[in-house]
Amino acid sequence: MRFIIGVDGGGTGTRARLCNLQGQVLGFGEAGPSGLSQGLEQAWRHVLQAVRAALAQAGLADVPFSDCALGAGLAGAHEAGLKATFLARQPTQPAFARLVVDTDGFTALLGAHGGQAGMVLVAGTGSVAEACWPDGHRHTVGGWGFGVGDEGSGAWLGLQAVRHVHHVLDGQTASGPLDRAVLAATGRDTDGMRSWCAQAGQRAYATLAPLVFDHEATDPHAAALINIAVVSLTELARALDPAGELPIVCAGSIAQRLQPRLPPFLQHRCVPSQGDATDGALHLIRQHLASETA
Repeated sequence: MRFIIGVDGGGTGTRARLCNLQGQVLGFGEAGPSGLSQGLEQAWRHVLQAVRAALAQAGLADVPFSDCALGAGLAGAHEAGLKATFLARQPTQPAFARLVVDTDGFTALLGAHGGQAGMVLVAGTGSVAEACWPDGHRHTVGGWGFGVGDEGSGAWLGLQAVRHVHHVLDGQTASGPLDRAVLAATGRDTDGMRSWCAQAGQRAYATLAPLVFDHEATDPHAAALINIAVVSLTELARALDPAGELPIVCAGSIAQRLQPRLPPFLQHRCVPSQGDATDGALHLIRQHLASETA
């Protein structure tokens, strides 16, 4: 084993960072989404694409996976069955020297606080809050997935915006800048919108979230959605750490945009991130390797 790789895989994309055993970063690669709920075959395909891209960037394209230890934080890994099946489908020609998988929320937490105690409030494509206390205790709030949860996330904002368009098309509410922008980006008319919705998934809905922010000042419905998103993230953090003990890092494009709007009791606990989720995935695999030699 000569190299370690950290992978961050979510509903929008996958990133891999390659290091030598001394911690020097050698390469970086990207690929499509690898959230487990979107399909395990796709998840492995994109994880391997990102890993191969990182190896190629480092001039190590011929290095076998058996020379590498892989730590991965993947959306959907909190579901035990999906995680177990994903691990069982690891490629074996050859397999990675070590493979450790946890949630993308946990690797975001490890990266954000450098492996130390703290909370991460994540809202990107999806949303989740995860914390680790000084005694090693972990807890998660949210992260239930697209459609039934992920409140305050990009996909949630996009889904709510599309529902608003439906109400406008049905004559249940008046038209405004937001529904016109969303309709232009999706179906342009009722038939086009039906076709778009029939094919759209989490990633597609998340691409509409910027339109909600763009029209906040001119459309009261967009402003209301932003306010609900702020409340949703606030409640995630409050439920996770009601005593207000832990420092908070806001991670993900939506959480970072909403951080200035969080209430003061959360604002004063927000700290800069020490690293991202690929750093956290590297922490994950290093911790595993250290436990083997302890």
